[in-house]
Amino acid sequence: MLSAYVLIETEVGKVAHVAQALSDLDGVQVAEDIAGPYDVIARIQAPSLDQLGRLVVSRIQVVDGVTRTLTCMVIRR
Repeated sequence: MLSAYVLIETEVGKVAHVAQALSDLDGVQVAEDIAGPYDVIARIQAPSLDQLGRLVVSRIQVVDGVTRTLTCMVIRR
């Protein structure tokens, strides 16, 4: 199983909405509001690199309020 952290920028006023919407998605272990250059961080998991990429592109990036994502793969657990 592959894991990654997704750093997410949101539209102004949409942080809580985005974090909650992401928490409800299959493959998202946790999504939290954070302070700093990004608004939300999500830890995601998928069985393959292809499915991990599809989760980010097809499920996370299309959430209302998401403007930009940066995916950081976990290389050692």
